[in-house]
Amino acid sequence: MNTTHTEKKAKPVAPKVKELIERSKSVILATVDAEGNPNSSYAPFVQVDNTFYILVSFMARHTKNLSEGRKTSIMFIEDESATKQIYARERLTIEAATSQIERDSEIWNNVVTKLKEAHGKVVDVISEMGDFILIVLQPVKGSYVNGFGSAYFVDSNLEIIEHRNDVNHQSK
Repeated sequence: MNTTHTEKKAKPVAPKVKELIERSKSVILATVDAEGNPNSSYAPFVQVDNTFYILVSFMARHTKNLSEGRKTSIMFIEDESATKQIYARERLTIEAATSQIERDSEIWNNVVTKLKEAHGKVVDVISEMGDFILIVLQPVKGSYVNGFGSAYFVDSNLEIIEHRNDVNHQSK
């Protein structure tokens, strides 16, 4: 019997990425201020196509960073209580371009309606407050991890483009 070694290229289907996002109600935010100081936070979101929208208050540090279009990373991560291995939680990390949506524009109205559907009546109240703004988070590129040795590059359409096999774990 002739056996040849073939490299198995496990490639999760894109719906796995989409399922992780669908299981999430909020997105983790990593932003930087004008001096380069990091800030981490979170915000409830809604997804329209491959774009994410958040309604955030200027009372939060991250809002100024987001509104000024500074470097931003967002993350969706499997709930700790649902994971089988804490070191290998399923996660999607995305570099995102940010911009502010004009209040009462067509996009504002459509997205706020979707936010109300997703997160309830509280959106009626906060969307009327003057310090709340609507931010778009447009994916640029990222990575998806769903276990040890199972890390993939993701494009701006949230599609898996290749296995991240450039760095291997090494034994001591």
